[in-house]
Amino acid sequence: MHFKIEPDTLTKLTQMGDVTVFEPAGDSPMQEKNIPKMKTEHRQASLTDCIAHLSTPKGAKPVLKTMMTTACERNCYYCPFRAGHSNTKRMTISPDELAGAFDGLQRKGTVDGLFLSSGIIKGGVTTQDKILDTADIIRNKYGYKGYVHLKIMPSAEEDQIRRAMQLADRISINLEGATEERLALLAPKKDFYGELLSGLQIAHKFKQTDSSATASIVTQFVVGAVGDTDLELLSLSDRLYNQLGLARAYFSGFSPILGTPFENLEKVADIRERRLYQASFLLRDYAWDVEDLPFIDEGFLRTDVDPKLAWADVNLRQNPVEIMQADKLTLMRLPNIGLKGAEAILKARKQRTLQDFGQLSRLGIRSAEQLAPYILMNGKRPHQQKRLF
Repeated sequence: MHFKIEPDTLTKLTQMGDVTVFEPAGDSPMQEKNIPKMKTEHRQASLTDCIAHLSTPKGAKPVLKTMMTTACERNCYYCPFRAGHSNTKRMTISPDELAGAFDGLQRKGTVDGLFLSSGIIKGGVTTQDKILDTADIIRNKYGYKGYVHLKIMPSAEEDQIRRAMQLADRISINLEGATEERLALLAPKKDFYGELLSGLQIAHKFKQTDSSATASIVTQFVVGAVGDTDLELLSLSDRLYNQLGLARAYFSGFSPILGTPFENLEKVADIRERRLYQASFLLRDYAWDVEDLPFIDEGFLRTDVDPKLAWADVNLRQNPVEIMQADKLTLMRLPNIGLKGAEAILKARKQRTLQDFGQLSRLGIRSAEQLAPYILMNGKRPHQQKRLF
């Protein structure tokens, strides 16, 4: 007689490894993505592969990033977990198992936060129930009060979305494509309006009407696999910020996976992700409009400089900003000046006249001399020391 010995839960987590490596979850996604794993062909998998050190709304934390199952009935063309992809080892963990393992790791101080996603088996509703059951056990059986980020599955029901918002600090409803047409090329079994955008709308409704549904709402786009433009991605992000109260949009540059229909497509350069994040923050935090962004080449951002500097090159070289008169939003349009820098300038100029870069540097403006082509200080072009070499 042969007995099949099932691995324990920590072994399962270890074998899953960094299954969410393409799922940014923290507030510094570029750094999160670039954390070196020191992987080699002969290195054994380690539990640390599924623990990410993230910047979260509750501070920097070691977060367990994992999935309920790596099996999936959907056939998203870019995804390593797609149905029929034989190169992926399938692993499933029950809610009780995962919650218990998390509690043990949390009590040891190994982790202090959970990001939980899943492949889809027996439909989005059934899968969502397992995610919710896990979070409910962690919160109400083990009494964990810390950071939890839950994925919302396609076709999740309204009550499930509300429950997730009650249990979690953050929820993700990933649109993946910038338009219905782009999503059809990425994930033909997903419904852009009926499953995904409607989920964001439902979450926003609960955020507005239910005081217990406190989780912030985020989404994610797969960038660069199916011809999407920066203009498409940022236009939709802007609408989501303004209309649905989105906390942030994640931009995950496409990376080819062997054994998928997209295995021969090129990897998207990290710099495109960085520029999308920079432009996205201008829309969310700096009161920019999409029309303000300096698109070139039929809807793409420059990659050689950040969007602020690209905009300043076009708009301010002939019309420099007077530092002693500009309002806060105008100051925040200048390269290297954010909210804190603008407020420091407004406060300082009440007490003295600002007329050189040294004064700006002492106010915390980094690389202040880079502002030279774009500003006036007390009616004059600021003096810029000539380079010796």
